[in-house]
This record gives sequence, C-alpha cells and structure tokens, in this order.
Amino acid sequence: MKDFPYWWDTVSGRPFPFAAPERGTRDGDRHSASSHAAQADVAIVGAGYTGLSAARHLARAGASVIVLERERAGWGASSRNGGQVLTGLKLDASTLVYRCGEGRARELFDEETRAIARLETMIAAESIDCEYARVGHLQAAWKAAHFDDFRAEQALLARVFNHRVHLVDRTDQRTEIGSDRYHGLLIDERSASLNPARYVHGLADAARRAGVTIVEGAAVENITRAGKRWTVSARQTTVDAGDVLLATNGYTNGAAPALRRRLIPIGSYIIATEPLPPDVAGALLPRGRVAFDSKNFLYYFRVTGDRRLLFGGRAEFSTPDAQTTMRAAAILRGGMIDVFPQLSSAAIEYAWSGKVAFTRDELPHAGCLDGLYYAGGYCGHGIAMATYLGEQIARRMAGELIADPLFDDAFAAIPMYSGTPWFLPFVGAYYQVKDWLQ
Repeated sequence: MKDFPYWWDTVSGRPFPFAAPERGTRDGDRHSASSHAAQADVAIVGAGYTGLSAARHLARAGASVIVLERERAGWGASSRNGGQVLTGLKLDASTLVYRCGEGRARELFDEETRAIARLETMIAAESIDCEYARVGHLQAAWKAAHFDDFRAEQALLARVFNHRVHLVDRTDQRTEIGSDRYHGLLIDERSASLNPARYVHGLADAARRAGVTIVEGAAVENITRAGKRWTVSARQTTVDAGDVLLATNGYTNGAAPALRRRLIPIGSYIIATEPLPPDVAGALLPRGRVAFDSKNFLYYFRVTGDRRLLFGGRAEFSTPDAQTTMRAAAILRGGMIDVFPQLSSAAIEYAWSGKVAFTRDELPHAGCLDGLYYAGGYCGHGIAMATYLGEQIARRMAGELIADPLFDDAFAAIPMYSGTPWFLPFVGAYYQVKDWLQ
C-alpha cells in the first residue's frame, strides 16, 4: 500500500513531483548549495492554492513576487484533498442563517458561488488540464431523520439563496448511489470535481509564467519587521519584502504565531482502492457525482477516472503521521465496506493524510494581522475558495479598494489556544457521540 496521495501518481512525466526538494531550490534548480538573499515587493509563505493564486495576480499587476515553500509547490492539502469542488460553505444553510441572519448568510453563500466561477475562469484562462467537470454532488442521509432535514434545507436554499437542489428518496436512490446504507439523498447539480494535484501543478506553472519565483525546500523560520520592510528568513534563503502574505492554512507554524492562534489544523484521511471492474465502479456512483454523507464525523467519496473509489473522512482527531494514517486507513476501509459491501474484497492501494484548517466560526477569513496579510481557514471547502480568496487578498495588497464579506482584520484568536490542538480528541469523541444520538 502506497503511503502518499493517489493524485501524485497522476501527474504525467513526474513520477514523484511532490517529493522533498533540496533546501532553497529555486523553481526546480537543484544546484543551490549556498545561501540565497533576495528582494521582492511581496513574499508569500506557502505554495498551495492560496499562495499561488495570490502570487499570479500580484505578478500580473506588476509586483515582484517570491513564494517560499517548505516542501514542493502544492505538497500540502492542495494535492491531498478529495478533489470535490462544492457549492456553499462548511456551515449548512440553516446554520448559516441562524448564526448570521438572512442578509449576511446570502453574502457568504454568494462568495462560494463567485469562487467556483473564478476557479472555472482560471482553469480555462491558463489551460490547466485537471479533469475539471460539473458533475454535481450528492449528500446522503445517514439516518431517516436526516432526510427530513434535507427537505427543510431544500426549501431554505430556494427561498433565501435562490439555489435549487432536489431530493431522491430511499426507494429511488440506487439511480444515484450503489448502496442501501443511506436513507435518501440531496442532489446539487452545481458542484464539480477535479484532479487536485494536476490543478495545483498547473497553477504553479501559471504563476511562474506570470514572473513569480517559487523557492522550494524553504521552511520559513522567522518573520521580522524593520521600518516599512519585512525580513522573511528560511533555510538557506532570506527575502527582504515590502509586504508578506501568509498562505500556510493547516500548516501554519511558529513563524506566524498570531495566525497560528486562529487556525486549528485537523487531519483528514483518504484511502483509494485498486482499479475496480467497469461494472462495479460504474454502479457505485452511476452519474459520476462526488459524494458525502450527513454525519458530523462524515465520510466523503468519489470514483476516479481509472475506476478507483476514493473514500475519506476525519477518521482520527490527532496530528497526522504514519501511525495515525494507518489506523485511519483501517477505520475508513471498515466504513467503505459498510457503505459499499460489494467492495469487501477490493484491495486498498493508497492511504494518505493531510491537514485542513478550521476556524472557530467555521468560516474562511482573510485580512491583515499585525501588518502581515493572510488568507485561510477553509474548513475542508478550499479548492475554489482558496483560489478565490488568495486572489481577493492579492487585489487588496495591490492597492485596490475592494470589500469582501470574508475580510477580517480583527480576526479573533481562540481563547486558551497557542496553535497546538490539544482538545481535538475530546472534540472527536463529542461528535461521535452526537452522531450516535441524532
């Protein structure tokens, strides 16, 4: 079983494109033995969707931009996720309205709609071959009562957000999913799928074409201010910059303590089967949709172009490492067989993990903290939103006077939290009990 993302094996011509580079490697130049020092208008920490989207925009606006990445461009969540481009935010419509009121809820919901549109424009403009397709998503009711919730959600989405979804009851759900485990489905035709590794690889190439310098193997260790300039110090690389953007999301470390106190890294785990027989693969999700269920401790899944089932979830509420990934793989395999008993003999060929960043209010945020720009906290809905919000904060950095409902220069720190999520096992236990009780 391979312990790295299935997606890494799909980037043609580069069998391990995300393997660790030599320290301080600039744009693939593997001959950098000495220390680098450079000046730029903007230094960006993190070469995932957020950082690369921001870098591309800033460079096209005329700024000199250097992106510092601890590993390879796209090594983190940007190449480890399930490739689901979902409408809406982490919070469902009813929770969003309850917490924010109808007016602000519409503003926030519309942000994701704009984010998906911007993602599609980016892919088309840069001719990124990432298997993007508007396949729609299905949400599966784990319990019968959850399908009643779907009815209320459908009515609210139509009334408040002018967003249409449709329901499929349990007697007809085999037209959408090859499982009897669930109690009906909610179908949203506007969601999409893509290959995340190919997308982030194409986004990095687009940034380079715009004039961005990407320095890989450059783990940022310190960020200090002297007057109006910043010094960003990484291993064998130092950048003197006018502005800094923190685009580290779930991988934020002690070099950015203020942001670290506001983002909670949570492990997400995925397994991928061997290629399945065409008839078996075709019956799992007959319309090719991406899918997730209604549990708090949810499963999410999809079928790949080469007929593998990818099956993921928050199977461990601890920091991802080799041991937790293997434990999670066993849990996920059990869940997969519960949902799809026909896969009981299917071999698991890949198991991997990554970190997503949650915020206290479960909404993304972008803005400026202590003079440093940031964007992050996508709560597992980051493909489109990270692309969009990275570009939005870049527009602000470039001097545009824009307003965005997710801009937050007063982003509050989480009480009694310094960046180490000691409370996650308790949170995980709480949601497991809640799923059992509901």
